[in-house]
Amino acid sequence: MEDVILRLKKISGQVQGLVRMIEREEECEKIVTQFQAAKAALDNTYSLVLSRNLQNCLSRQDSESVEKILKLISKK
Repeated sequence: MEDVILRLKKISGQVQGLVRMIEREEECEKIVTQFQAAKAALDNTYSLVLSRNLQNCLSRQDSESVEKILKLISKK
């Protein structure tokens, strides 16, 4: 999970950068671009964690945990 932690730290830096951009009232297009980059990074990290957790549950044949995860991701 060290790779996930590293990804999240990078995302945190992106978000802090976004805050600074908004505080400095930078160009809207730049801000939106940075938002999209941070969102994509977070989505990719989420998919990685989700995939690993589901694989882990399936390998242990833990249908209860799989069911809980499926309920969580269907609550959009």
